[in-house]
Amino acid sequence: MTASDRDPIVDDPNRVVVRDKRRLDPDTGAVRHVPEQTDPVAGAEPVGAEPADPVADPVAELTADLQRVTAEYANYRKRVDRDRLVVVEMATVGLLTGLLPVLDDIDRARQHDDVQGAFKGVADKLEALIDKLGLDQFGAAGEPFDPSIHEALMQAEPDPGATVATCAAVLQPGYRLRGGGRVLRPARVSVAEPGGDAGADPGADPAPEPAEP
Repeated sequence: MTASDRDPIVDDPNRVVVRDKRRLDPDTGAVRHVPEQTDPVAGAEPVGAEPADPVADPVAELTADLQRVTAEYANYRKRVDRDRLVVVEMATVGLLTGLLPVLDDIDRARQHDDVQGAFKGVADKLEALIDKLGLDQFGAAGEPFDPSIHEALMQAEPDPGATVATCAAVLQPGYRLRGGGRVLRPARVSVAEPGGDAGADPGADPAPEPAEP
């Protein structure tokens, strides 16, 4: 064959080759049998071969999706439960804070022996309710002064027998949630500082005696 007999289209190295890779015959609808052969132009993938499935194991993919959804749902439930507890605590704190003035009136009436008759029944029911809601009263004379739970309203006489600042008297009791939780109101107290020899610095030098004339 001479150079003039060659087909210029077939011999063109830049020609575009289009191959019908459809597995179903468009006319008959029958499945075609396409033998695997190497494309001389592309040279990378066998002609007629099925492309690699990006999902090698569909069961593994579905399992991973299920695990992801389960973890997201578990996190959602934890977040909802946490938010629910916060809402309940805020509602309880709001209710109990509004009842504090009533409890103060009951305490003053009890100090004057005025909690009697029908009023005593109402007071007992109210105190049982706040106990059920987890409200505790705190503050007692003689306990160490703690600025995180006590509010100093006045200064009392120094206490010679004390080594630290103490609550000399409770002017108004404090309230907090049970278990050392949130303080709704600090105890309002008078504070007595250490006095006398007990309040002196043990490492300080003794005072010099006055010189004789």
